[in-house]
Amino acid sequence: MNFVALPFNNKYIFLHSKKHILFNWFNVLWSVFLWLNVALFVYYLLSIFKIGGTLTPINYLYIFAIISLFVVVKLVLQFINSFIFNAETAIVHIVFNKVSYQNYSGLVLFVANIFLTYITPYSELVAYLALVLFIVVLCIGWVNLLRIHRNFITVNFFYFILYLCALEISPFVIIGSYLKY
Repeated sequence: MNFVALPFNNKYIFLHSKKHILFNWFNVLWSVFLWLNVALFVYYLLSIFKIGGTLTPINYLYIFAIISLFVVVKLVLQFINSFIFNAETAIVHIVFNKVSYQNYSGLVLFVANIFLTYITPYSELVAYLALVLFIVVLCIGWVNLLRIHRNFITVNFFYFILYLCALEISPFVIIGSYLKY
């Protein structure tokens, strides 16, 4: 029940981050749920804005595979980074916080996908609204992450900037430059 109120309070984060339950079934299933919904939402965005020509269900599977691979590689790199800089405990808490908010944002995309499938197919308004809500939930997560881990970040500011550049910003720049061609 605490997960449902995640953007409004951090009770879920405080209760579960101490237990190191990043890789329990609840988080794994919610992560797969997120990947499925992000893939479907991207598939709908490509259909609505007519990007990439005619789409088939195979395209959905490709999108899902790319998103899944991207997230898993990113998580592995984050844990390698934490091992190299000897900050395993702090990074596990930070990743748990991020994954929790990302999984919650999957609920937003799930509702949007229901609207785009059954109620208002090919609605640009629903697509834009869902995208904005998705970004708002992720921004709330980042603000809470920065607030909760403020002391760790100030002590390790150089490593935090390195982490942001290497593992948060650069993958999207690489993907954006790849998609441009």
